[in-house]
Amino acid sequence: MNKLEVLAPAGDEERLAAALNYGANAVYLGRKQFGMRSSPMNFEFEQLVKAVEQAHAKGVKVYLTCNTLPRNNEIPFFERFVKEAVEAKVDALIVADIGLLMLVKRYAPDMEIHISTQTGIVNYVTARELHNMGAKRVVLARELSLDEIAEIRAKTSSDLDIECFVHGAMCVSFSGRCLLSQYLVGRDANRGECAQPCRWGYHLVEEKRPNEFYPIFEDEKGTYILNAKDMCMIEHIDKLADAGVYSLKIEGRAKSAYYVTVVTNAYRLAVDEYYKDPYNFKLPDWIREEVYKVSHRQYCEGFFFGRPDNSQYYENSGYIRNYDVIAVVDECRDGMVFCTQRNRFFAGDTVELLAPSSKPVEMKLDTLFNENGEQIETANHAMMSFSFPSEMSFPAGTVIRKAVD
Repeated sequence: MNKLEVLAPAGDEERLAAALNYGANAVYLGRKQFGMRSSPMNFEFEQLVKAVEQAHAKGVKVYLTCNTLPRNNEIPFFERFVKEAVEAKVDALIVADIGLLMLVKRYAPDMEIHISTQTGIVNYVTARELHNMGAKRVVLARELSLDEIAEIRAKTSSDLDIECFVHGAMCVSFSGRCLLSQYLVGRDANRGECAQPCRWGYHLVEEKRPNEFYPIFEDEKGTYILNAKDMCMIEHIDKLADAGVYSLKIEGRAKSAYYVTVVTNAYRLAVDEYYKDPYNFKLPDWIREEVYKVSHRQYCEGFFFGRPDNSQYYENSGYIRNYDVIAVVDECRDGMVFCTQRNRFFAGDTVELLAPSSKPVEMKLDTLFNENGEQIETANHAMMSFSFPSEMSFPAGTVIRKAVD
């Protein structure tokens, strides 16, 4: 039985550290070019080298995205991109464009190639041919059901890995290929610049009354007619494994380090729970609850169980946030927990400490001290050092969070 891979997003060095500390088997990340997240975070070459070294030291693989649909003027820069990936020792390149696939084979014949969900793979014939062209893995389109995935698995080589997105935001357009952002604001979603217009609220305007806006109602729920819920398959690890999915991909390179921490940890724990008894898998409630303790939209199960009836949310496009990160543990010694503050909180607050691969520990912080050892009533300065007494010890990097009032 192949061990399932928990594949976590790493939008920058802080998110990478979160993924590495909280149980990812592999991470995917991008550089300034050729990736589907064009924010200024990402990784310069020196940062990429360091990231790979850190990941490999923990036995974690690194997959580098080059899954945009590049234009003619970008092609001359791709050779250097690939050769720097080889130099940095990344484990695989994720590509969507057939031309880039062939260039990778030319510039780096030994490089492992993964085919992005942007390619829109929905059948076994396409998966087979991509494998014949040199792909080691296919990231299937989000629009497939478990039955369709199982058929692809059954009719392709066992040497071909199957990866699926199992958690996070879903695009309203097929396999993420969308022209809406480019059309409305000139930001091309297929080049990592999506403005997410599918999350906007829309009104109707009659051409002779340009200043009169009429709400659009599919029903009484509202006007966010394109807004998709987030995907969450944490309760169905067994069904994903039975269908032949090898890699469980978490969406979210643009999400916070806290999101990466909690969701990676939850799926790590869920997979470990699955392997305790694969034939009688039942997710403990406390693990399920973890994915609700990050900022998220309402959840659904995507297309895995067929065409969904409840995958859109019409009232608004905002996130649900029930918890805030208040601190991160730096070290524990002499019965004290030393931390760095992230958000304001007070002595007497009840908090949760989430350590890697562990159930969260609830604790009331009755006594707080500043970095000079003086007792304080509140930690209200950004990134201030503070401590509190505890009979329990926690590893560095443990997240401390508090329920939102």
